[in-house]
Amino acid sequence: MDNILLRNETESDYFIVETITREAFWNLYTPGCVEHYLLHVLRKSDQFIPELDYVAVLDGNIMGNIVYAKGNIAGDDGESCEVLTFGPVSVKPEFQKRGIGSRLIQHTKVLAQEMGFRAILIYGDPGYYERFGFLPAENFKIATSNNTYAVSLQALELYTGALSSCSGLFFEGSIYDVDPEAADVYDQNFSPKEKISGLPSQEKFQQIVSKQKPR
Repeated sequence: MDNILLRNETESDYFIVETITREAFWNLYTPGCVEHYLLHVLRKSDQFIPELDYVAVLDGNIMGNIVYAKGNIAGDDGESCEVLTFGPVSVKPEFQKRGIGSRLIQHTKVLAQEMGFRAILIYGDPGYYERFGFLPAENFKIATSNNTYAVSLQALELYTGALSSCSGLFFEGSIYDVDPEAADVYDQNFSPKEKISGLPSQEKFQQIVSKQKPR
């Protein structure tokens, strides 16, 4: 979609973006969702990176959003490697699969390189993220904080060799440890929606996250 404009999110966009995020994630991975609440609290965190908070706009209307936060690899050598993680990445359901999410990821990936960051690590579907150059974090001897190699943990070097000396355990920012009860309370600010379980997307998500092995 060549007529999509990418720009930084502003405070006046916040509730609109949270509503889009809620619509994009509702019942996708679990019954209901917490991603809109995560977005709400992430913006107030010192782990949040405002310069990489972008919205996609079409004909004056916001269609999608991506946000980034700082993460950390606790190295086997005792050193710490600061990295990025992103998410939620959201696109209005009726505009998904049109390249908007890809535009947001590609654009901010370049910005992150220009800002001098080392790498991006995310939890996600390898089948989707490999198109952006992500590789299994296991390739770099990087495991989850529980010391397991997870299929869902993907890594992207922002320059050649960026992770060559960063084998260890990846820790997302603590802000990603969402309190589900607080999320439910915050969700009352939005129109009621039914929580549904047993959906194919939820089953696929569980299959992906279950694929782990001891490091």
